[in-house]
Amino acid sequence: MAGAEEGGELVDEGRPLFVQIAEEIEASVLDGSLPEGERAPSTNELAAFHRINPATAAKGINLLVDREILIKRRGLGMFVAAGAAERLRAERRRAFAGDYLAPMLAEAQNIGLSVENVIEMLREQA
Repeated sequence: MAGAEEGGELVDEGRPLFVQIAEEIEASVLDGSLPEGERAPSTNELAAFHRINPATAAKGINLLVDREILIKRRGLGMFVAAGAAERLRAERRRAFAGDYLAPMLAEAQNIGLSVENVIEMLREQA
């Protein structure tokens, strides 16, 4: 699974385990290793793999169900929803603007760079 160390240990002790579980599944959906329509790992599989409480794994799964990334199929398990990858990309695009672009432009303004200067610097770095 993406984001896990050997042995199934989650790596970021500063963030809740259930959030890390959700992010791990998101990463698998985005990189295509867990395609739309495929069965997602069960709560028990995640709990056993990461050696965590199944309730913690379920909380991470439920975050994704609430956002319509995973869907429940009664008696069959959790599956990646149609359009899940694009929903995740759209969420991340919105977050990107607030998390990265806004602070970058604020700092650029503080040090006297215009938007055009920033765009040119981005082109040089790319």
